[in-house]
Amino acid sequence: MKNDFLPMNSAEMKARGWAELDVLLISGDAYVDHPSFAAAVIGRVLEAEGLRVGIIAQPDWNDPESLLPMGAPRLFCGVTAGNLDSMLAAYTAARRKRKEDSFSEGGAVGKRPNMATVVYSQLARRAFKGVPIILGGIEASLRRTVHYDYWQDKLRPSILQDSKADLLVYGMGECAIREIAKRLSNGEALAGIPGTARLLGGRETAERDFSDCTELPSFEACKANKAELIRLAKLTEREQNPYCGRPLIQLHGARALRIEPPAEPLSSSELDRVYELPYMYAPHPSYKEPIPAFTMIRESITVVRGCGGGCSFCGLGLHQGRFLASRSEESVVREAEALTTRNYFHGTITDLGGPTANLYGCRNGDSPACKTCRRASCLYPSVCPNLKTNPQAAIRLMRRVRKLGRVKHVFIQSGIRMELALAHPDYIRELAAHHVSGHLKVAPEHLHPNVVRRMRKPGKEVFDAFRAQFEQFSCAAGKKQYIVPYFISNFPGSTQSEMKVVEGYLRDARWKLQQVQDFIPLPMTPAAAMYYSGLDYETGEPIPVIRGLAERRPQMRQLKGG
Repeated sequence: MKNDFLPMNSAEMKARGWAELDVLLISGDAYVDHPSFAAAVIGRVLEAEGLRVGIIAQPDWNDPESLLPMGAPRLFCGVTAGNLDSMLAAYTAARRKRKEDSFSEGGAVGKRPNMATVVYSQLARRAFKGVPIILGGIEASLRRTVHYDYWQDKLRPSILQDSKADLLVYGMGECAIREIAKRLSNGEALAGIPGTARLLGGRETAERDFSDCTELPSFEACKANKAELIRLAKLTEREQNPYCGRPLIQLHGARALRIEPPAEPLSSSELDRVYELPYMYAPHPSYKEPIPAFTMIRESITVVRGCGGGCSFCGLGLHQGRFLASRSEESVVREAEALTTRNYFHGTITDLGGPTANLYGCRNGDSPACKTCRRASCLYPSVCPNLKTNPQAAIRLMRRVRKLGRVKHVFIQSGIRMELALAHPDYIRELAAHHVSGHLKVAPEHLHPNVVRRMRKPGKEVFDAFRAQFEQFSCAAGKKQYIVPYFISNFPGSTQSEMKVVEGYLRDARWKLQQVQDFIPLPMTPAAAMYYSGLDYETGEPIPVIRGLAERRPQMRQLKGG
């Protein structure tokens, strides 16, 4: 297979000898051919199936002609807002315009529209009459059901209703997109593909038997009663196990949204194949200025996918899934060796990670109990005995990579689950001795017991114990290294009173925070349901919710120390 960029224009198509595309991908991000960028991954996966794939990156959303340089695709048009929800990419927690878009050339803002998935889908419908439109990416994934949009401060229907697309792929999508391409090539229907959702027509809705499905509160019910969003979130979480989850049905007026159970996680060998496709590991050569997101990750390596943490404010479990998949040690080492040959490599691998670095090599989903589990988290309120931890796998990997030629440093910058690390002091010892750049970022998020319960985080005792062990092992290694904690202000149920617990801790520790994360309710998450409804997720009791910018500032000042 030719190792080259996927084409972005007719000249690049002709250079490959193509008169027509099979699949056109439209992305809200600049095109970076790297496995950390969703459009590149899906494009390479389809290319490996022998399909002709092109990419239109950040088109002019006011002009359907901007989608036409390579003509109409034979099979389908894939649409993604990019690696971030377009509203999150454009606006801060204060609902103010961001000054940089790290997924655009030169960090320029204004390269993608708000609700990019919807806008691009409608644009593609105008440009390519009769061509199936398939949605994907995290924006589509976290807006697949009725959801609360924080930036518009309103309840919205499934993004399928607004976009008028034919099908939505949620999750990571490699298996679903191959099946979609196969079925469309064979003239087959797209119903029943794991990890997909579609909006049925009125007649099909009226004629279908949904007795095998879990029915979610309808769009109309959620609008009439805010508490229904809590029930919606709980039912959705309950059916996220790919081995036992039932299809979901949600009425939008006379039409039913049908969501198939999630796709099964990739095996280690399947994940290896995805990450070892012939990426160029660079932005498309048409870009003249750097793309900040690529500059940030170009010397990092993803080693694990999925997250069993179930944090209530995080969309990773709803997107990547709760079950873990780790790349083989050999695959990671091959990527590290290739990284050392690139002209931008200067001796430091900035991360061996993923959603949670110390979940590398761990397994869940294997035991019979996992196949029927309905828990949202493998770690909260306690670590599940069916989560098979394997800290030695991560230690072996870190040791092998740091011994490679031209490698001077290997750092871990992805999240660390502190309760798992505490169960395996050898991991913390290895981390402190060799894999910290001087500052280790960890995320206790809050310290008040009621707030961390709503977050599904372990709390102050775990943070204190981890901090003590890290400092002990750093001292034993003869290194001055520091914990950099991250906290969230204005989480549902957190008032200035609850934040005083964090404020006092920081004062006693003489910590001045480098960064404060003000809470943003991400679509579909339990935390967003709490924010919208003003109710505790578990008990249903009313809780205080801080909403306006003026009301939010005091907690941010508390964390910043003044």
